Amino acid sequence: MRIGCPKEIKNHEYRVGLTPESARELAVNGHEVWIESGAGLGIGATDEEYRAARATIVDGPDPIFADCEMVVKVKEPQAVERAKLREGQLLYTYLHLAPDPEQTADLVKSGVTAIAYETVTGPDGLLPLLKPMSQVAGRMSIQAGAAALQKEHGGRGVLLGGVPGVMPGKVVVIGGGVVGFNAAQMAVGLGGQVSILDRNPEVLDKVGTFFENRASTRFSNRSNLHEAVAEADLVIGAVLIPGAAAPKLITREMLSDMKPGAVLVDVAIDQGGCFETSKATTHADPTYIVDNIVHYCVANMPGAVARTSTYALNNVTLPHALRMARDGWKEAMRRDPHLAEGLNIHAGGVTYQAVAEELGYDHVPVSSVIG
Repeated sequence: MRIGCPKEIKNHEYRVGLTPESARELAVNGHEVWIESGAGLGIGATDEEYRAARATIVDGPDPIFADCEMVVKVKEPQAVERAKLREGQLLYTYLHLAPDPEQTADLVKSGVTAIAYETVTGPDGLLPLLKPMSQVAGRMSIQAGAAALQKEHGGRGVLLGGVPGVMPGKVVVIGGGVVGFNAAQMAVGLGGQVSILDRNPEVLDKVGTFFENRASTRFSNRSNLHEAVAEADLVIGAVLIPGAAAPKLITREMLSDMKPGAVLVDVAIDQGGCFETSKATTHADPTYIVDNIVHYCVANMPGAVARTSTYALNNVTLPHALRMARDGWKEAMRRDPHLAEGLNIHAGGVTYQAVAEELGYDHVPVSSVIG
């Protein structure tokens, strides 16, 4: 199979779909690998390293979109890239379609077969291709939030860990999954006063046992959420409904009860955000203020630590790429129902139920596609 990896073009996105090591694994297994010139520079990987890994370097993205059977990326294809996709081509990347009707419409129109990293499941019911980026984003959310709390960024001027004689900042983490757990770890490590809210008693038991008296847990209902947010210096939105748009848990009305200069970090922004006042931002202009509350809503947070993120991502995406290249994607999905959960679009149809329901498409069952 001919597999191509274009350079990412989203604002301040420095990750790359294939590392030189991944390119070599595909090449030694008999596949032809095309890498756009300069695609790996954001992680410090040169064209020469890819050539040494037996990849072919091509100028610009056009040869990849025109002639490669599988296109491997990191972020969702931008409009100019979607225009280059073609029927029968396999796109393997993060998509986050539910809050993005324009992207979904373009992919449906193109006839491409699109597999979303974020909906591929694992035997434990978790999301193994999303997990490493959730770990990165969770940890980064505290770094970003701590910086946004500084006065020059519009924040309250609070140091999360405090100092002797001064109370630490109050951190509220909404959601105790992978993002929330990693955010809480970082916040606790910095000395913040941390509360974790979730609706799942098993999750609360798990995080409560892990953190013991270093962080408190609360059941997430409207009253507890409102009270916690009103007391917080920093709020991390870490909720996830796989493949679907995130629920709006913090309303604009609640902002009036928050401390002026408090910070909201919405890690769910890829799925539309879990705060009513959220809108996607970029690393170039990461924050904005609504009703005296600082919002940080960067949609590709892990792109800022591109090398760590790329290698963590390739560790989990490469095995599926190898199997699809070896067996064909349909056969690979017949053998692995967890990979089949990643199929979101095929030949003009929406094959992921949550996306179809959210955006008003007829749902095409994956079983009817792969047989």
